[in-house]
Amino acid sequence: MTTAATPTKAINKNQGQFAIAKEQFRKNATAKFGGVVLILLYLMALFGGFLAPDGLSNYSTTNLTPFHPPTPIHFASNGGFSRPYVNNYTQQLNMNTFVNEYKATKEKCPIYFGVRGETYKILGFIPSNLHLFGTGNPVCKVYLFGGDALGRDLLSRTLYASQVSLTIGVLAVLIATVIGMAMGAISAYFGGVVDNLIQRLIEVIASIPYLFLVILLRSIFPSDLNPILVLYVILGILAFISWGGLARVVRGQLLSVREQDYVSAATALGSSNGRIMFRHMLPSMTSYLIISLSLAIPGYILLESGLSFLGIGAVEPYASWGSLLSQAQEGGFASITQRPWVLIPGYFIVATVMCFQLLGDGLRDALDPRKRQ
Repeated sequence: MTTAATPTKAINKNQGQFAIAKEQFRKNATAKFGGVVLILLYLMALFGGFLAPDGLSNYSTTNLTPFHPPTPIHFASNGGFSRPYVNNYTQQLNMNTFVNEYKATKEKCPIYFGVRGETYKILGFIPSNLHLFGTGNPVCKVYLFGGDALGRDLLSRTLYASQVSLTIGVLAVLIATVIGMAMGAISAYFGGVVDNLIQRLIEVIASIPYLFLVILLRSIFPSDLNPILVLYVILGILAFISWGGLARVVRGQLLSVREQDYVSAATALGSSNGRIMFRHMLPSMTSYLIISLSLAIPGYILLESGLSFLGIGAVEPYASWGSLLSQAQEGGFASITQRPWVLIPGYFIVATVMCFQLLGDGLRDALDPRKRQ
């Protein structure tokens, strides 16, 4: 009596390196978590105007509500379910502390989806005024994250600020990476005088103090110039002079690659210097490049947040996570005891940097043959 053999799944021994790395990355739960959260954060920044219930700098001059507390959303009314709503709040001066206190009234403000409100631009050039949710009542607003010193919705300002904080790091890293990879490849391939000149240039650039350079650059630009444009230019210049470390790493790696047989074969076949450097030598740095990008982007996000915190970066009427967090510093200890919601932008900074670190570690493990499972 014979038994039929159970079919088994064939193992592809000729699986490519990218497919192997992809499979290893899928096994890393923390790296996938970091990647998913980053995708959600960038989608939040992309559609920030639509998700924000209010405008970036919209506040009332007649009914000022400084540091409005977060408004809870209610789903029940008169013992049953109802349309989501928030209560309107009134201010009352506490004669003991001389601080305005907010108290919820019985006035209900229904929340609607797809409401018309403040105008914004999708992707920076498509005008629209459609928002995900809102009350449609300028007197009674939804403050999910509370309000700032002028009564502006902190959730809306956090969403708009993410467009600056998340994109500026990517642009700065791309500039530094392109220059660093190119200069490192040129230094390793040509050697001699070219290598010596590039290394001396790196040493000169590394001796420039960043903070002093930033303050000097900011003082050069006119005060009436768009602050976001100034911030992008300043970080672009910082990225332009921060490629030295990457160039030295690339140079050290490519010095051994230059002696490989396939590079000698390409030289013997008459390939140009540019083709040998950028088509044969630099691709060997792909794994390091991916890891370097994922770890360098949060560094520039923290740099931008620090500059905005000091008042050098995004200033009114614009905002970034760092400039929003500076309001917590201005409030002192009261920002923790009386209005802790002003610290929320700082949580976004921590979450973004942490997720980039998780993603970078996962990519490093997936691309490293010694750590594959």
